[in-house]
Amino acid sequence: MTKRTPLIAGNWKMNLDHLQGIALIQKVCWTLNDADHDYKDVEVAVFPPFTHLRSAQTLIDAEKFEVKLGAQDISEHEAGAFTGEISGAMLKKLDVDYVLIGHSERRQYHNEGNETVHSKVAAAFSSGIVPVICVGETLEELESRGQSAVPVEQTIAALSGHESIGEFVIAYEPVWAIGTGKVATPQEAEDVSKAIREALRDNFGEQAANSRILYGGSVKANNVAGFLQSGEVDGVLVGGASLVADEFSGIARYKKHIVL
Repeated sequence: MTKRTPLIAGNWKMNLDHLQGIALIQKVCWTLNDADHDYKDVEVAVFPPFTHLRSAQTLIDAEKFEVKLGAQDISEHEAGAFTGEISGAMLKKLDVDYVLIGHSERRQYHNEGNETVHSKVAAAFSSGIVPVICVGETLEELESRGQSAVPVEQTIAALSGHESIGEFVIAYEPVWAIGTGKVATPQEAEDVSKAIREALRDNFGEQAANSRILYGGSVKANNVAGFLQSGEVDGVLVGGASLVADEFSGIARYKKHIVL
């Protein structure tokens, strides 16, 4: 079985100013460095708002921090008269490694459907940025279609039809568990991740099936180990807990909580 490096990703959403963001990155990295965290064993990435990216890049470069930098969105367009949009080329110049695409909040509040997600994935691939493709079902969809149908459908729609598929990450976030305090069980997260992986294998081949699949939804330091004991779940996408340095660094050091 291919070894997949776990990824702990922190989505800050629309929180903090750039100075607070710098302080948060410093504290997270100092805490992990003090704990001798091995970033090659467990990768860590932060996803600040656009206004923070240059400051974050400068800090990470100057301090030689090993944390990776991600963006929260990407334009489907390369350039042009698209006021307010941020292109993949712009993000790449800021050493952005990852970009979130298709987050439920973008789908819900900005009416981004599968077609838009597909176009943004193409933009990420062409820019050399790894898309973190967010998929997940609402409570209504869970009750009417079951837990894995919508995530699998969204995954296939995001990846089908590209000339070539580069590296990508799938983040399974049940919409009913985001910011609600409700959490899918580790078994549910494993089952959905397994269904997504099987769909990747059937539709795109073995290499795609070896891509990392994350779980997201009210993840905290005291519950993360349960999700990551499964061989199907390769990391977590963290929301509110990523804004607290001690909590987020504790999530990144989840292996200390796993009983072998």
